[in-house]
Amino acid sequence: MSTRKDYTIDVLRLLEKLKDDIGSKRSMGSIVFGLDKTDLCFQIDQIRAAMPREVKDAASLTRETERIKTIADEEAKALLDQAIEHAQRLVNEAEAKAANLLQQAELKQTQMVDENEILRIAKSQAEEMRKAAERDAREMRRGADHYATDVLTNLEGVVGKVLSTVERGRKELEAQQVPVKAVVEVPRERVKA
Repeated sequence: MSTRKDYTIDVLRLLEKLKDDIGSKRSMGSIVFGLDKTDLCFQIDQIRAAMPREVKDAASLTRETERIKTIADEEAKALLDQAIEHAQRLVNEAEAKAANLLQQAELKQTQMVDENEILRIAKSQAEEMRKAAERDAREMRRGADHYATDVLTNLEGVVGKVLSTVERGRKELEAQQVPVKAVVEVPRERVKA
């Protein structure tokens, strides 16, 4: 997203610089552009005073918008980090549970090796336990992935709402801006011959 330049601040700064430049030009005498320096400085002050309050407040609103966006970005990153951490924890727990179930199945199978019928039953039960453990692990992994997707989708919605609020505020400001006509003419006094 591109950052819009705040021309309000530039206009106010340029008016102040023009006033300073007029006041510091000693070599030009007391007349600048056919006007008395004091009158010209006074007119610059009138232009600045005539600017709508909204124009002067635009810079503050821009800074506040940037602050809100920064906070939203930080919150979004924190939520994403939490979701990833939680999903990883669920996957680790599923893998540990599957490994534990598989280990239990193997232990049970080893204990039943002595007799043929017991061995056949043990192999069958161990295989069922292994399959159940793998199925449980897949389901838990799918659940963790689904949870992470839900959290990221919710996070995307929150960030989208914040972004649309910022855009709406910016558009409202742009719609409220009034062009400033800074040309003020002062009649020249005619020099009598």
